[in-house]
Amino acid sequence: MRELLPLLPRPSRFAGLEDGACHKDPAQTRLRVGLIFPDTYEVGMSYLGQKILYGIVNAREGWWAERVMAPDREAAAVLRAQKSPLCTLESDTPLANLHCLAFSITHELCYTNVLYVLDLAGIPLRTAERSQDLRTCPLVIAGGGALLSAEPLAPFIDLMLLGDGEESLPDVLCLLERALQDGWSRERLLQQARHIAGVYVPSLFTGRPGEPLQAVLPDTPRPCRRIVADLDQAVYPARQVVPIGAVHSRLTLEIARGCTRGCRFCHAGMTYRPVRERSLENINTLLEQCLRETGFDEVSFLSLSTGDFSALKTLCHSALDRCAREQISLSLPSLRVGSIDDAIIERMAELRRTGCTLAPEAGSQRLRDVINKGVSEEQLLLHTQKLLEHGWRQVKLYFMIGLPTETDEDLEAIAHLCCKVRDAAGRGAPRMQVTAALSPFVPKPFTPFQWEMQISLPEIERRVALVRALFKGQKCLKMRWHEPAMSHLEGILSRADRRMADVVERAYRKGAIFCSWIEGFSLQPWLEAMEECGLNAEAYTGGFTPGSPLPWSHLEAGVSEDFLLREYHRALQGKITEDCRYGACRHCGACDTAAGPSRLSHTSQDGEGVTLRHQNRLIFPQRDQQAHQPRRDAEGRLICRTQANRPPQIAAALTVKAAQYRIWHSKLAGSAWLSQLELQAVLERALRRASLPLAFSQGFHPLPLLSFGRALPVGVESRAEWFALSLHRILSPSLIATKLKPLLPAGMSILHVEMVDKSHRTRQAIGEAFSLRLTIPGMQASLARCFAAFAAQADVIHTRETKKGPRSADIRPLLYSWNISADNDDAVTFVTDWRSLYISPLTLVLAILAPLAGEHSLRADVRLLKTAQYFDDFPA
Repeated sequence: MRELLPLLPRPSRFAGLEDGACHKDPAQTRLRVGLIFPDTYEVGMSYLGQKILYGIVNAREGWWAERVMAPDREAAAVLRAQKSPLCTLESDTPLANLHCLAFSITHELCYTNVLYVLDLAGIPLRTAERSQDLRTCPLVIAGGGALLSAEPLAPFIDLMLLGDGEESLPDVLCLLERALQDGWSRERLLQQARHIAGVYVPSLFTGRPGEPLQAVLPDTPRPCRRIVADLDQAVYPARQVVPIGAVHSRLTLEIARGCTRGCRFCHAGMTYRPVRERSLENINTLLEQCLRETGFDEVSFLSLSTGDFSALKTLCHSALDRCAREQISLSLPSLRVGSIDDAIIERMAELRRTGCTLAPEAGSQRLRDVINKGVSEEQLLLHTQKLLEHGWRQVKLYFMIGLPTETDEDLEAIAHLCCKVRDAAGRGAPRMQVTAALSPFVPKPFTPFQWEMQISLPEIERRVALVRALFKGQKCLKMRWHEPAMSHLEGILSRADRRMADVVERAYRKGAIFCSWIEGFSLQPWLEAMEECGLNAEAYTGGFTPGSPLPWSHLEAGVSEDFLLREYHRALQGKITEDCRYGACRHCGACDTAAGPSRLSHTSQDGEGVTLRHQNRLIFPQRDQQAHQPRRDAEGRLICRTQANRPPQIAAALTVKAAQYRIWHSKLAGSAWLSQLELQAVLERALRRASLPLAFSQGFHPLPLLSFGRALPVGVESRAEWFALSLHRILSPSLIATKLKPLLPAGMSILHVEMVDKSHRTRQAIGEAFSLRLTIPGMQASLARCFAAFAAQADVIHTRETKKGPRSADIRPLLYSWNISADNDDAVTFVTDWRSLYISPLTLVLAILAPLAGEHSLRADVRLLKTAQYFDDFPA
C-alpha cells in the first residue's frame, strides 16, 4: 500500500510513522499477528484493548504484532482500483501473509466491517472456505466486549476469545506456533484450542433454530468468560503507539475493571464483573512511566464508572499535582451523578473546565428505579449546583427512551428534569446550558432485560418527536438523539442467532459498511437481506419468554440466569438493588461467596491450570469522597463563581520565555506524509518526551510556544524545514539537538539548532528552492518545456477555491528562476518568490505542468523536494 500513499486520503494513517510502533525483522520472527480494529484509524487508535494486546504480543521474542485498521470507502476504492491488498501499518505486509488475524469486536454494528477487511485482504470470508493449511491462510480469531452474543459472526471467525484477552490470546498464539511447526491442519488446531480457558470455537457447536447450541465433540467444555483476577499483575504497556490523529489522542490509564452498581440495562456492568481496582502505587507508577514514554498532554482515568473508584480522591490529588508541573490536563470520564468529590471539582476547575456529562438515563424517579439507576432528582440537582458553584455553565444529560414500562409521562419527565437542571441555581442566578442526548433502549444479552422487547422503529420515532416538541421554544435547552434506524438494527443484531450470518454477508455485498457512522448509514440493505433470507426483525426485537433457549445460552458470562431473572422481576416491581460492594450480596455468580464458588475460572501464569478464586477487590472499604451542600447567600440563593470564564491557572514558571530557538530539520521519506497539524502534534509529544523546559502560552488553552515556517504540502519532502521553540530555561543548542534527535519520526533529523532573538516574531522566508522530478522516466525535456513556456508568459491567472469562495491571482511572479538539474538527469530545479503572494508550491508546480496533464495523471507522479529557504536575498 505504501506506493499508493499519493492517492490515499490522509496518507499519514497508512505510513506507519507513529512513535512507539514496534518494528522487527521479519526473518527473525516465527509468528506474525495482525491486530485488527474494524473501523477507521481515528477510532481504532483510541481503543485501549488493542494497545494492551500489542504490548503483550510484541514482548515475546519471535512474535510480531502489527496494527490493521479498516480503510474508509475512498481509500478502499483506491486499493481495489489498483488491485492492491490491505496491508499492516508497521511493515506494509499483506494480511494474507500473516499467521493470525485478531479482530476486536466492540459492538454489533461492526459485523459487516469484519467481512469488509477480510475481503480487502483477499481472504475467504467463511471458516469453511479457508484452506486447511495454516501456512497459506491465516487463522482468523476475534475478541472484545460484544463476543458473548456474536452468533451472526460464527461462520466467519475460526475461534473467539471470551472476556479479558491478556492471558487467552498468548495461549492461543502458543498453540498456533506449535501447529505451524508440526504442520497441523486448521481443523486440528481448532479442536485443540477448545480446551483453552476463554476460547469458543463456533464451528464445534451446532443446533437448530430455537434450540440451544450443543457441542459437536462430547469432551468440549462450556465456553466461559476468562478474566484477569488481579489488575496489578496484568501487563500494561508504558510504551504505546502514539497516534497521528485519533478521536481520543491522550493517555488512557485503566484504573479498574467491572462495575456492581447493577444498572439493569447495562451489558458491560453485568458481564465485566467482578470489580477489580488497581492499587494507587501501581497507578502512579504507570502514570509516570506512560507520560515519560508517550509525551501525551492529557490523561484520562478509565473504568466503567470512574467515579466509583474507591480511592478516587486520593488518586486525583496526587495525579493533579503531578500533571500541573508539566501542564498536563486530567479528565474523568464515566462519572455517575453524585460520584465526584467537591475537592476534585475545585481542583479541576482551577486547571481546566472540560465538558461535563451526566447520565440520569430516565426522566422520572419511577423509571430510574425500574432500571436500578440509583440516581435521585435531588442528587442530580445537587451535582449540577456544585458545577455551577465552581464555574461550569454547560452540562450534557444522557437519557434512554423505550425502557421497559416507559409511558409518555416518563418521556415528559425528561423535559421537566432538564428544565430543573437548567434552573438549578435559582431565580436571579446563572442558568445552566443543558443538552439532552436521547438514545433508544436496546435490550442486551446477559442483562435482566434480555427477555424484553425493543419498541418498533415507528414507535422510537414517535417518542423522539414527543420529547422534541417539549423542548421546542425552551431557552438554554438543546436536544440531540441517536439515529432510530441505527438503534433498531443494533437491537436486531444484539440478540440474533446464526441465521443472521447470511444476512450479514448479503448486507455487506449490498454496501452496508461502517454501520455505526451516521454518514452513509442505510437500513435498507439490511431489510432487503433479511427478506431474501426469510427472516424478519420482529423475531429478534419482539422479546423472549423467560426460560426459553437463547442464542447465547451455551456460553458462560459469569452471571447466572437465576440472578438475571430475579433482577428482572425486581425491575417490574420497581425495587432497587444496592451496590453489592457496600451492601448485601445478590449471588450473581461472579464472585466466591458462602453460597458457592465463582462461575468464572482463571488459569495460573505457570500454565498448570490451577483455578484461582477472586472477589470484588477494592482499595478502600468505603469511597474516600465527601460532598457538601453548595454555598448560598443570606437570601438562600446559590453563590456561583462569578468568573465562569476565568482562564485555568498555570504555574508561573511555565510562562517565562527565557530563550527562543530555531530548529532546522529534514522532512523526508515517510515523514513527508505528515500534515502541518499532525507535525505539530508529533513535535509537541517529542518535546515533552525529551524533557525540554517548554514555555507555555496563557489563556483558556495553554499550549507550548511553538511557531512554524510555511506549511509544507503533504507528500512534499524537504531538507530545509524549521520550527521556533521557546523554553522557560536556557539550554545550549547542542543539548537541545541531542535530546530531541532520537525522538523524531523516521525521515526527520535535526540539521542544526540556533538561538534567535526572543523579543521578535519569527521571520518567514521570502523565497524557497526546490528540486522537481516525475516518476515517469525520461521526462526532463518535457519538464523544461513546461517551465520555459510558463516563464515566457507576461502573466498567468490562477483561480483556486478558498473558504470564502474562488480567488484569482497572477502566479507568474512566483517563479523566480529555474534550471535543468545538473545532479539528476530527470529533474528540474527552481526558486520561488513569496514576496507578493504565497500558494502551495505543489499547486504552483501543477499549474506549471498543466500542458502535460492531458498526457499523464501527474498528481501521483510528482516528486518535489525543498532544498533551501531564503530570508534576505535570493541566490545569485
